[in-house]
Amino acid sequence: MDAETCLKKLEYVGVLAFATVDGEGNPQVRNISAIHYEADGLYFFTARGKDFCKELLEDGRVQILGYTKYKEMIRLSAKARPVPEESQKKWIDTIFREQPYLANVYPGDTREIGIVFEIKDARIEYFHLGVHPIFRETYVIGNGTKKEKGYRITDRCIGCGTCAASCPQSCIEPGNPYRIHQEHCLHCGNCMEHCPVSAVERI
Repeated sequence: MDAETCLKKLEYVGVLAFATVDGEGNPQVRNISAIHYEADGLYFFTARGKDFCKELLEDGRVQILGYTKYKEMIRLSAKARPVPEESQKKWIDTIFREQPYLANVYPGDTREIGIVFEIKDARIEYFHLGVHPIFRETYVIGNGTKKEKGYRITDRCIGCGTCAASCPQSCIEPGNPYRIHQEHCLHCGNCMEHCPVSAVERI
């Protein structure tokens, strides 16, 4: 698995959930399908009069979520930016060509109310629930940055094995200290709740 494959899987999903935050700090989620994919990023269309556009222009932060029929969750975290004015028509025409239904939504010249945003720097989290143990990994495109998540076992570990026994994915191996295989961790926190000496901490 890699970032390019994750983007291809999102393209197959088609309709993605885009999350932003409005001016009052409230979460907002929209389903978006007017998207064009490149190997190293994506472009998406919305109308300038929409609250979605306003939130992107004011803040830019967005999370995009897709879920495949194989129980794969792909979450992309990024800052969206409008493409340069001189490139807007090119990307609008590209998206309308690839998504013919848009001509019914914005017929003729009404597509000119639209604006295309690009995402070139992003963190992509891949989470596969359809395998055992589960598999997760983080990738980046452009100048995106990875962010560690989950739990780790500290030097306070006494080697009792309680954490391993309570792990639903059996992804903790003995050692000094015991070690969590992060690529198979659910991030459920069961190990932390059961550790008798509080040796497990959230990353």
